[in-house]
Amino acid sequence: MAEHLASIFGTEKDRVNCPFYFKIGACRHGDRCSRLHNRPTISPTLLLSNMYQRPDMITPGVDAQGQPIDPHKIQEHFEDFYEDIFEELSKFGEIESLNVCDNLADHMIGNVYVQFREEDQAAAALQALQGRFYSGRPIIADFSPVTDFREATCRQFEENNCNRGGYCNFMHVKVIGRELRRKLFGRYRKFRGSRSRSRSASPRHRRDKEFRDRDRDRDRGDYRDRNGRRPDRHDRDSGSRRKLGSPRRSRSPAPPAREGSEERRARIEQWNREREEKV
Repeated sequence: MAEHLASIFGTEKDRVNCPFYFKIGACRHGDRCSRLHNRPTISPTLLLSNMYQRPDMITPGVDAQGQPIDPHKIQEHFEDFYEDIFEELSKFGEIESLNVCDNLADHMIGNVYVQFREEDQAAAALQALQGRFYSGRPIIADFSPVTDFREATCRQFEENNCNRGGYCNFMHVKVIGRELRRKLFGRYRKFRGSRSRSRSASPRHRRDKEFRDRDRDRDRGDYRDRNGRRPDRHDRDSGSRRKLGSPRRSRSPAPPAREGSEERRARIEQWNREREEKV
């Protein structure tokens, strides 16, 4: 029984816990929902409810006076808001992700989800946001159960074919420009790179470095053995020859120099005289 309940927890088959609150941290029924909303007491993710006020809040693409708004102006307005929130919240720790909903339903419109690297960073940010205002409106912040935004976002919206539009029950996350993303999140990549380079080398790395240094010193003629002695030239030369695979060989005597024709004739005449004297 317990395994069955665990397998259906947070799904449509779960008749006790609200699946939408579990997946997106919000529910269209709110407190009137017939299923439980298990609010976490600690989480790396914070939900800032209805915080982003888009300029075309009443009608998409149209301002409050009924005038059309340039889409570039809407994007600039959003990115200014995004950068303000990011810079303020990054004071409390490293931000893993910052997502702003583009949905139009009351329980999701303008929702801001910020996920920190550590839970204590999210707790510090939550405490600092209590009683604060943004653009003349109070900030409503709380821990969110959302930790995997892949389950919370609408896949059809990412493929530009969601037929529910802004009233979809899954997140339609607004996208910032590439330059702004590189500017805000690039600082963490630089920090992680410098932190990884500053780590002490592994024993294997140190051992390989010692071998490389020893070979370099041997090539320079500054190699010393374990006892601190520097081998003489004969040892170094013989060692280098053996290292290259050439075995030590004993030198054979040099061949005698060849005699000239006059010397050979004189030697032959001498042999003939010695033979005649013996006869």
